[in-house]
Amino acid sequence: MAKLYFRYGTMDSAKTLDLLSVAHNYRKQGKRVLLVKPRLDTRFGATTIASRSGLSAEADLLVDDTTRLDPAEFAGIDCVLVDEAQFLPPRVVDELRRITIRPGVPVICYGLRTDFQTRLFPGSARLMELADAIEEVKVTCQYCGRKATCNLRLVDGRAALDGPSVLLGADEQYVPVCWAHWDEATRAAERERDALRAVG
Repeated sequence: MAKLYFRYGTMDSAKTLDLLSVAHNYRKQGKRVLLVKPRLDTRFGATTIASRSGLSAEADLLVDDTTRLDPAEFAGIDCVLVDEAQFLPPRVVDELRRITIRPGVPVICYGLRTDFQTRLFPGSARLMELADAIEEVKVTCQYCGRKATCNLRLVDGRAALDGPSVLLGADEQYVPVCWAHWDEATRAAERERDALRAVG
């Protein structure tokens, strides 16, 4: 039986590079792959899926809140690969799950698990609930050798404490960190903010 996979990792863990590698391997074997990405992800162009390594491919399908996936349209596809899956509407995750049953196509979703405040994205939360297999794509902390589990957003060199969960095109503001370094940075930013408020 085909499965729904969620492969998650922090920023800079080469998730998109892995997706493009899987797509290449399927196509090299003469198999049909459908590349999917959320419509709101326009960082590299409306339809481009790109890795920071320089590799890219064009998405076959863009999804948003209005998307309805018809299982019949996935007949003959050997694998569905989804980039930036954290931005998927939960209902679309449900529909991708159904595609693994009928017509029985494996779906591999790549994305972040949590935002810069360590809160689950809605799409990621639904994937954690429904996926048959949950796999971590690992990278080390920017500041130590431990495994990175958090995305630290920096503004003027300090940890961001608030702001929108979705901030496209600002990759240079994020660093992958372990929880200890995330906690240290955010607590320092909180102390600085509190001190400024006390003075003001």
